[in-house]
Amino acid sequence: MSDFLLLATVYLLTMIIAVPVSTRLGLGSVLGYLIAGIVIGPVLGLAGGEVKDLQHFAEFGVVMMLFIIGLELEPRALWGMRKRLIGLGGFQILVTLGLIFGVTLALNQTWQVSLALGMILSLSSTAIVLQTLSEKNLMHTRGGRDAFAVLLTQDIAVIPMLALMPLLAQSGGRAAGEDSVGGAFMAQLPGWGAALVTLGAIAVVVLIGNYAIRPLFRFVHSARLREMDTIMALFIVVGIASLMSFVGLSPALGTFLAGVMLAGSEFRHELESQIEPFKGLLLGLFFITVGAGMDFNLFAEMPVLVIAVTLVLIGIKAGVLHLIARSAQLPARDRALFTLSLAQAGEFGFVLISYAVALRVLPDRLAQGFLLVIALSMLITPLLFIVNDQISRRISDGGGEAQGPDDIDDQQPIIIAGIGRFGQVVNRLVTHSGLSTTVLDHDLKLIQLMRRFGFKGYFGDPTRPEILAAAGLDKARIIVAAMDNPESNIKLVRYAREKRPDLKIIARARDRITVYSLYAAGADHIVREMFDSSLRVGRYVLENAGFSEYEAHEAEAIFYKIDRASLRELAELWDPALPTESNEAYIERTRRVNQELEAALMDRFSHGPAAGPIVPDSDDPEPEHVLKD
Repeated sequence: MSDFLLLATVYLLTMIIAVPVSTRLGLGSVLGYLIAGIVIGPVLGLAGGEVKDLQHFAEFGVVMMLFIIGLELEPRALWGMRKRLIGLGGFQILVTLGLIFGVTLALNQTWQVSLALGMILSLSSTAIVLQTLSEKNLMHTRGGRDAFAVLLTQDIAVIPMLALMPLLAQSGGRAAGEDSVGGAFMAQLPGWGAALVTLGAIAVVVLIGNYAIRPLFRFVHSARLREMDTIMALFIVVGIASLMSFVGLSPALGTFLAGVMLAGSEFRHELESQIEPFKGLLLGLFFITVGAGMDFNLFAEMPVLVIAVTLVLIGIKAGVLHLIARSAQLPARDRALFTLSLAQAGEFGFVLISYAVALRVLPDRLAQGFLLVIALSMLITPLLFIVNDQISRRISDGGGEAQGPDDIDDQQPIIIAGIGRFGQVVNRLVTHSGLSTTVLDHDLKLIQLMRRFGFKGYFGDPTRPEILAAAGLDKARIIVAAMDNPESNIKLVRYAREKRPDLKIIARARDRITVYSLYAAGADHIVREMFDSSLRVGRYVLENAGFSEYEAHEAEAIFYKIDRASLRELAELWDPALPTESNEAYIERTRRVNQELEAALMDRFSHGPAAGPIVPDSDDPEPEHVLKD
C-alpha cells in the first residue's frame, strides 16, 4: 500500500510540474503528459513493473474520449459538413495511408504491418493542433476551419481503424476481449454466429442510445443529486464498454456509437460535463504510461534512423496536405497553415500502436520505434507553427494576396451585421445569454481583434448577397443591422426584407432621418444609437438641477413614451423626395408633438410627485412595425 501511495505521489507531482510548463511553452498538454512519463520511466527509472497494469486501466480514458467525440458529432451537423469531411479529410487519410503503405511494403514489411502503420501514421494530433489554433486565434480562418474538418474526419476514422485492426492480427495474435469470458465464448462460435452476435451487440447499443438512456437519465436526474448524474454517466460508458468487450469488439466502438446516438439529447451537455474530468485524468495517465514505457535505448542505438523516419513522415504528410490545399484553392496564407499544422502524427497513434501490439499485429521493437517517431513529430509541431508564422509574415510584407471574405460554415439563427462599438454590445449580451450568433463585418482588423477576445466572427461585406446567403439568411430568425454606415444598414434591410418577408429585422439608426429610411426599407425594430444615452444624460441634468431621482426618472419616462409613440406617424409623413424644411405636414406634426410633450411634463410636475411611476406604453397597443428607441 505504501509503495502504491508513493508511486501515485510521484505520478501526480510530475504531472503538476510538467503539464503546466509544457502548456506555457506552447507544446500542449499531451506533450506535457508524455514528458512526465519520460521523466518517471526512462530518466528516473521510477515506473517499475506496474506500468503495463496501469496502462490497461488508463486505456479507459480513450474509451471515454471517444464517447465524448460521439456526443459532439450530431448527425445533422455531420451531414452539413459532409463535403469537407469526405473531400478534405477522407482524401488526406486515404492518400497518406496509401503512400505510407507503399513505402513500408517496399521496405520488406508484411502487408498487415504496412496497412497498420499506414492507418496509425495518417492521423494528426487533434489535441495539439486545436489548442495551438485557438491560442493563435487561427481557428476562424479558412485554413484553420479546413484543418479542423480534417481532424474531425480523422477522429471518426479511428473507429473503423479499431474495428479493422483485429482482422490484421497474424497467427498467434489474440482478438480483443479473447482473454475474457465473453471473448472465449465468441471464439467457440462459427464465423456466421460471431458475426450475428456482433451485429446484434451494435444494434443493442443503438437501441439503448435511442430509447433507453433518456428515460433512465430523467428518472435519475429527478433525484436532484449531482453524484447520481455522475454515476449514471459512468454507468452508460462502463456498461456499453463491457457489452462490446463481451462480444470481442473494441469498447471504444460501442461508446462512440452511444455518444452519436445521444448527440441530440437534452442531456448531452450534462453527460459531457460529468465524463470530462474522468476522461482528462485517465487520458493523461494513458499518455504518461506511454512515455514511461518508451524505449530510449532504441533511440540511443539508432538516432539518425529515428530522426530520418520522422522527417520523411512529416514530408509525406505535408506533401499530401499541400496538394489538397492547392486543389481546394486555398489562399497562400491559409495553404501554409493547413499544410504545416497537420504534418505531424497524433495521439491516437499511441492508442492504435498499443492495440496493434496487444493483437500482435506489430512487433514490439518496431512498435517502440514508431512510438518514438510519433512523439518526436509531435515535439516538432511548435516549430512547424513558427515556420507558418514566418511564411504568413512574408506574405503580408510582400503584398501577398488580398484577403478574401471568410468561408462561413457556421449558420446560426441570429445574424449580427457589424461588430463596431454598437454591434459588439449587442453580441455580448446575446451570446452571454446562451444564444448563438453569426457575426459579419467588412473590417478585417476589427474581426481579428474580436477573435483575440474569444468571440467568433467572419470577415466579409454584410451587404453582399452571397455573404448573407453563406451566413444562412434563408434559415435565420433574426438579423441585426448594426453597421456604422447608415446607407449600408438601409441597403442590408431592404435586401433582407425582399428575400425574407417573415424575418425579424432589428436595425441601428444614426438619427431620425435614418429611422424613416429604415422603416420604409422594412425594419421591424429601429433603435437610434444615441437616443437612450441622451435621455440618460438629460435625467442626470434634471437630478443635478434640483429634481429628485424619482422625478427625473418620471420626466425621462414621459419623454420616452411620447417621442416613441409619435415616431411611427412621423415616419409615414416623411417624404425622401422633399427637404425636411419643405415638408409642411411633417413640420406641423413635429410642432404638435413638442407641445404635447411640454404639456405632459408641466402637468406631471404642477401638482407634486405622482403616487407611482409611469409605465411607458401601458395603454397603447403595439403597432405592427414598432420603432423602438
